[in-house]
Amino acid sequence: MMKTAIFGGVNAAVLTAMNADLSVDLDRMAAHSRWLLANGCNGLGVLGTTGEANSIGIEERMAILDGLVARGIPARRMLPGTGTTNITDTVKLTRHAASLGAPGCLLLPPFFYKNPSEDGLFAYFSEVAKRIEDAAKIYFYHFPAQSAVPITVPLIARLRSAHPGVFQGIKDSSGDFANTKSYVDAFAKDGFEVYCGDDAALHDLLRAGGAGCITAAANVGCPVSAAVYANAGTATADAAQVQLAAIRKAVTSAPLIPGLKALVGRRTGDASWNHLRPPHLPLPADAAQRLFATFDATGLKLAA
Repeated sequence: MMKTAIFGGVNAAVLTAMNADLSVDLDRMAAHSRWLLANGCNGLGVLGTTGEANSIGIEERMAILDGLVARGIPARRMLPGTGTTNITDTVKLTRHAASLGAPGCLLLPPFFYKNPSEDGLFAYFSEVAKRIEDAAKIYFYHFPAQSAVPITVPLIARLRSAHPGVFQGIKDSSGDFANTKSYVDAFAKDGFEVYCGDDAALHDLLRAGGAGCITAAANVGCPVSAAVYANAGTATADAAQVQLAAIRKAVTSAPLIPGLKALVGRRTGDASWNHLRPPHLPLPADAAQRLFATFDATGLKLAA
């Protein structure tokens, strides 16, 4: 596995805590971030898909980063999602995250217009790279099921050649391990960090030379993810990976974000975790109980 990666190891795609009026609850979000760092996470992927980022305004996102840092969450441990549909906001968010000390940012492609050409995507990412002026490393976010815009090996190669030292890695949420490994095979030898978004692929990725994971399930399964990472290449990691795959299957048995918030609410004893911004809705009580039973069957007991 890659041992020199900036965000090497286990990174949670951090949930964003909300109040009843749908404003962001920074105190609860910071408390959850501290719990993650104390229970096996090496880093925090804030303002990603799981964090409901695309339901949160640009100024709000900047305030979230400010608020977490003000509450003692180290910026150097954060990989904020800063990719938007437009260059202006992407650059603004990325430069703000960098000004706080975040060493890298995770960028979705411009996802509104479908079937963009490779030249068009190259032009978009090149413009962002020029405007951030090396303030932070850029990590691609490949999530074609959600964005409908793939990040390909040829595109990455072009961008890394045109902007040396800027494009540092990728999170692959395709669920296609062959695709994930193609990034490793093409670029890991040059220090390019490859992270899986699928917990079930973590040990295979580490054995192939990847850097780690950035996953939603790490909000509740990070102690097991950490066991896989710490023991990579051993039977201990194999056993932990079996449990981690079961955790992933459990949390995806319900709508992902409402389900994770229900699980964190149960762990903390705080039902306020069930607040989400529409179109997401809280899990009905019967669905939550089914999720809890499925999760508990994995054998993971979470400390409060």
